[in-house]
Amino acid sequence: MSNLPGAPASGAATKAEKLDQLRRKMASIPARADSSSPATPAVMLRTVDEPMPIVAAQTTTTMRTLPAPSPIAELLPRGGLTRGTVVSVSGATAVLIGLLASVTAGGSHAAVIGLPNLSLLAAVEQGADLSRIAVVPEPKDSAVEVAAILLDGVDLVILGLSGAAVTPSRARAVVARARSKGAVLLVTEGHWDGVDLRIESQVTGYSGLGDRHGRLTAVQLDVAAAGKGFQRRTSRMEIRSDSGSVTWRADTDAQTAEHAPLRAAL
Repeated sequence: MSNLPGAPASGAATKAEKLDQLRRKMASIPARADSSSPATPAVMLRTVDEPMPIVAAQTTTTMRTLPAPSPIAELLPRGGLTRGTVVSVSGATAVLIGLLASVTAGGSHAAVIGLPNLSLLAAVEQGADLSRIAVVPEPKDSAVEVAAILLDGVDLVILGLSGAAVTPSRARAVVARARSKGAVLLVTEGHWDGVDLRIESQVTGYSGLGDRHGRLTAVQLDVAAAGKGFQRRTSRMEIRSDSGSVTWRADTDAQTAEHAPLRAAL
């Protein structure tokens, strides 16, 4: 039987149906980040003969890193947290919160596992987007397994180890997943062999308190970063409260010499 007037040929209709099915399947897959995120370009389906649109190329650095507070980013070899790596963070909790805030404020998604006391209010004060944060406060004995699952669809997974040491064989499987998915696994409060980057910090002073009275307006930190392929870098920085928001800035009035690994102050 012939096609109705104006109807597409049977071959074209079949192709359109297949494209429609593919679009529905793609729509059902949770996105790692929405199209507003600079690190995740939008994915669009088009017919084979449809020309590719001309778009501005994104820099390799933007595609391969997650943002960090500016003074911390200056310590890192690529100016951010490199995707597909494992990062250890120890010392002041403010550094951990600052990284969480920067990543979600930049449009990416994060998950926090095994850290029931981590202050989300402090993260919001540093600019975090709570709608992009998933929290698993008490995973019990399944923290590493939960992290491995979340690496499939989350840009940054923060894993609190509660003082535990992860065996190399167990760690390798999770590291492989982080690398294949282009996510960052950030571990804290425990031991993880073979991390790509270590960020250590300690509190060195406060501002705003005079004779044990007053209002805390700033915290000074020494922060150090060391990793595979680059030498240890150390800098003094400050977290300051200004007009209801909390900002990071380099402490240009202080020079920090190289020293032994920092010991956690908080």
